[in-house]
Amino acid sequence: MNYPWHLYVMAALYVVAGINHFIKPKFYTRIMPYYIPKHTLLVYLSGTAEVILGISVCIPALKNIAIIFIILMLLMFLLVHFYMLSDKKASAGLPTWALISRIPLQFLLMHWAYSYLSL
Repeated sequence: MNYPWHLYVMAALYVVAGINHFIKPKFYTRIMPYYIPKHTLLVYLSGTAEVILGISVCIPALKNIAIIFIILMLLMFLLVHFYMLSDKKASAGLPTWALISRIPLQFLLMHWAYSYLSL
């Protein structure tokens, strides 16, 4: 099945983002809320999930379920974005406007993923 080129862009973004969890795990552990246990394990699991889901959206039999899981994953990542706003260390030195702008970006990413469910 031929998907639009931008679905492959989305897939590549998740694969690259997932791989980055393995390249820079300390960055991701630093931005995780203190109330969530096992930061390092969760960083590696979320990186693995991003890679698998990014690949899965390109496989017709897995595309729709992968998209649903991407949307759920992005919802869970909102916890991190709100935590980054509330904790100076977790903010990674980003200005407040950038941290705030990441929240609607999550919803745009969810909408982008959702737009492929009907293909």
